[in-house]
Parts: sequence; C-alpha cells; structure tokens
Amino acid sequence: MAPTEYPTAWDHPPTRRAFVQHSILIVLRLLGWIAVWIGSLAFLVVFLSPGFTLLFVPILGYAAFRAVLQLAYIRPSIYIQRVLWQYPWQLMADVPRGRNRHPMVQEDEMWLELSNPEEPGERIPLLFLSGMRTFWWMRRFGTARTKPELKAEIEPLWFAGDPRFIAVIAASRKKGEAPKRLHLLYQRTATGRRGIEPTDWNASPAALERARRSGAHVPDAVRPHSHPH
Repeated sequence: MAPTEYPTAWDHPPTRRAFVQHSILIVLRLLGWIAVWIGSLAFLVVFLSPGFTLLFVPILGYAAFRAVLQLAYIRPSIYIQRVLWQYPWQLMADVPRGRNRHPMVQEDEMWLELSNPEEPGERIPLLFLSGMRTFWWMRRFGTARTKPELKAEIEPLWFAGDPRFIAVIAASRKKGEAPKRLHLLYQRTATGRRGIEPTDWNASPAALERARRSGAHVPDAVRPHSHPH
C-alpha cells in the first residue's frame, strides 16, 4: 500500500519506525549531554585544581543548556504522535512556502500555505512558530541561490493534519517510501495559551473533534456530548 492509502499515518509501518527513531534520538541526546556535564564536572574535581574552574564553566553551561533543550523536544513529540494517530498522510508537491513574513499574518516566520480541507478555495498559512529544529527546514525552503538538490529533499512534502489547527510535516527518505524529519506545526490559536482565544475556522464538528484529539485547542462551545462506553 502507498503511504497515503492507510487510514492514519500511524497505520503506516515505516512512519511508526520513523517516530520510534525520532524518540530514541531525543533520549540518546539527552543522556549524552547529561553524561558530558557529569563527566566534565568529575574530571574537574578529580584531576584538576580549583583554578581551572572558570575554564569549565562554558562547557558545563552549554551541556546543561543542550540537556534542557532535549527535554523541551518531548512535549512536541507527544503531539506529533497524537497527530499521526488521527490523520492520514498526504504527499504534496509544489506547496507554496516562504522564509519571510506571509502577507496574511503579522509574525515574521517561515510558512507553508495550504488549502482549507473543507473550503479548498481558501488558502491558510501555517507558520513555523517554534524555533526548535527549524534550521534544516529553512535551508531547504531556500532562496534563489539555494541548490536545487536541497529543495528537492522536501518534494513531495509529507503532510498529516489540518492546517487550521495542528499538523505534522516530514521529508522523504531516499526511496520516497518513508518519512524523516518529523516536525510539528500548529496555529497560534490552537495552542491554548492564556490570552489567545481558539477559533473554529467554521470547521465541521467532526473536524473540530479530530483536531481536539490531536491536541489542538478548539472552542468549547462545539464540544460534542460525551457518550457512555
């Protein structure tokens, strides 16, 4: 079966493997930076005099920073899995994208422009609001001087989700049969942050409930009544 023929992206075995690899790398990097911090401190205490402490402060600080950064990747990874549980993959070619501010938004962030799944004539910008692990994507979004082989790494673009709320994008592995570089995107109105009201985008109740199960915040007024199991 083609990746797009599975009911959800999670039903696609190579996608599950890609997510497991994604999660293992986060854990290994976390443990690695913790080991660097402990090892550097132990080397300083055991083998060197207190006069060398200032030399080790940058190493200890950077290792601590990178360890905390890996912890910050855990929550987006949970949302990635939730999106993959709910939505199928779409393989999209020639998706409009940019590295500068989209004319429809105020934020100066990279963006993709996608069709509203229920109103195909409406185009929706989906921003890279999180700065984590975006450099790889920024290089491939490119400019007029970007090498074509770099741009080709995200053609087609793997997409699962609803651009009105929350989504996962990915690049293709070499044979094009599996995703890599799973990355979470979301609308600011779907984050549930204080002071930001969620919006329903005139979505159907089924679309709103699916987005909610993926972790997006949508208006409570449309929450369906719960049914006993």
